[in-house]
Amino acid sequence: MAAGRDTGDVEEVEAGLRSDTARVIGFSDAVFAIVITLLVLDLSVPEVTPGGMPHALLEQWPVYLAFGTSFLYVAVNWLNHKGTFLRVRCADRGLDWANLGVLFGVTLLPFVTALVSRAVEKGDVSDERIAIGAYALLGVLLSATWMWLYHYLHRRPELRQAGVPRRFFAAERLRALFGVAAYAIAGLVGWWVSVPVALVVFLLLPLFYGLSSNGSYEIRRRIRRRG
Repeated sequence: MAAGRDTGDVEEVEAGLRSDTARVIGFSDAVFAIVITLLVLDLSVPEVTPGGMPHALLEQWPVYLAFGTSFLYVAVNWLNHKGTFLRVRCADRGLDWANLGVLFGVTLLPFVTALVSRAVEKGDVSDERIAIGAYALLGVLLSATWMWLYHYLHRRPELRQAGVPRRFFAAERLRALFGVAAYAIAGLVGWWVSVPVALVVFLLLPLFYGLSSNGSYEIRRRIRRRG
C-alpha cells in the first residue's frame, strides 16, 4: 500500500498536480513582506511650524496604534503560516487556492488600517464605526480563510508531514472559528457600544494568536505532559 501511495505521489507530481512547498512558502513570504512595507507608508512626517513637532506627533497617535496593531496582526499571520507549512510536505491545487485565500485577506490589511487611523484621527463617530466595521469584517474573512486552509489539510492527510497528529488541523479549525466569532463580536461592539473597546479587542486577538502560533493542539499537549 505504501508503494502504491508513493507511485501515486510521483504520478501526481509529474502531472503537475502536486509540488513541494518551496514556491508556496517563498511567494507567501514575499507577500507578507510587501504588506508590512505598505503599512509603514501610512506613517508620515507632519507638516508643522517650528516648535510644533511634538504636538503634531502626539496628534497622530491613532496612526501609530493602527500601525502597531496591524503590524502585529501581519506578524502573527506569518508565524501561523510558518508553523502550518512546517507540517506540510507537499502542495496541490486545492492547498494553493486555500493559501491564496489567506494571502488575499492579508493584502487588504493596509487598506483597512488606513481607514481606522484616518477615522479615529478625524474623530467623526460615523466614520469610526464604518472603519471599525471594515476592520472587523476583514478579521472575519481572514479567520475564515485560515479555517478553510486548516480544513483542507485535515481532509488531505497525504499532504501532511509524517508524524503530524491527525487531530492537529482539526484543532486549528476551532482556533480559526474563534477568530471569526471574536472579530464579529468586536465589530458589533465598535458599531453599537464603544470604538475604543473594539480597538483593544483588535490588539488582544493577535496577541492570542501569536502565543498559540505553533498550534493550540501543541499547547494542550505540552500542558498534559507537564501535568
